[in-house]
Amino acid sequence: MEFKELFEMQRELDAFIEKTQKIDRDVFKEKGLALMIELAELANETRCFKFWSTKGPSERDVILEEFVDSIHFLLSLGIEKELSLDAWPEISMKQDLTDWFLRTQDQILTFIHQPNIDHYRSVWQCYGVLAYNLGFTLDDIIQAYIAKNEKNYERQKNGY
Repeated sequence: MEFKELFEMQRELDAFIEKTQKIDRDVFKEKGLALMIELAELANETRCFKFWSTKGPSERDVILEEFVDSIHFLLSLGIEKELSLDAWPEISMKQDLTDWFLRTQDQILTFIHQPNIDHYRSVWQCYGVLAYNLGFTLDDIIQAYIAKNEKNYERQKNGY
């Protein structure tokens, strides 16, 4: 499977959720806030900013699942604005995670307020840097996305 196929999977999930939840309004802002919350949950699992604690990061699978929670909303936001990417932004830059979580949050806010392709790409580039620094490959991301996508369908079917 290729990265661009995730957009179609997300489009189908979004349609299913809209039908199941009877969504008949624009939920772009809600999805934007959800993306920011998911990014914060990801940062929390890495514990990269917790200078006061000696406890290490969560297990890799937990961090990866939080990462793909963000990917679901990032894909969905692009679909809402008819934006997409053909390829995963593979960016091999060793960076400080705290700096990149802050930068990513800033880019998300910019995109929410000015939803265009340039700002959308910037958010994806931030996620590319985060993925590299968290040690996630594109294959890791795709496999985790597929698993979480299936879980999200089950949640909808069971009244999540």
